[in-house]
Amino acid sequence: MTCIVALTDGKKVYMGADSAGSGGAITVRADPKIYRVGPFLIGFTTSFRMGQLLGHSLTVAPRPEGTDVFAFMCTTFIEAVRACFTRGGFARKDGERESAGTFLVGYMGRIFQIRGDYQVAERAVNFDACGSGKQAALGSLHTTVGVPMRPDVRLERALAAAAEFSTGVRGPFRIEVLDGQTAQRSVEEEVSDV
Repeated sequence: MTCIVALTDGKKVYMGADSAGSGGAITVRADPKIYRVGPFLIGFTTSFRMGQLLGHSLTVAPRPEGTDVFAFMCTTFIEAVRACFTRGGFARKDGERESAGTFLVGYMGRIFQIRGDYQVAERAVNFDACGSGKQAALGSLHTTVGVPMRPDVRLERALAAAAEFSTGVRGPFRIEVLDGQTAQRSVEEEVSDV
């Protein structure tokens, strides 16, 4: 199920999500797959329970001045996620190894993908996707690099491609923007190509 897509211009992070939920059958969900958590924009796949914990229970200490952003994500942010999942009963253990799910995080004009083993991945390109529709979405985003198009339109096209080629992706699509310390529910302004 799911397709979460994100792109950045180095300042703003644009993130979109579909509305599908699956458990034997596809259900269009009213609850969001993208949450604003302090200075983070988080879009999830894997489990609605995981997303609810991230959206309503995650608390992350502020990044100390001068601390490398990637190092902060790999340490302070991940430790906060692990603690949140443990408190919420979502963390899985196999022996001494923990695992969870996959989600995208927009932070400081960058996009990070947190994978099931808590690894932090950052693509060399300025966009990413996760979920069952990610390959179609990534292909769509790749074809619009350098095309004069608003970021929200690029994301909508990527989500539409994912819905076309993945049985687990459905509209309506939601797009949010993280600009510094504010998140907006939708993109209404004209912006330059990302």
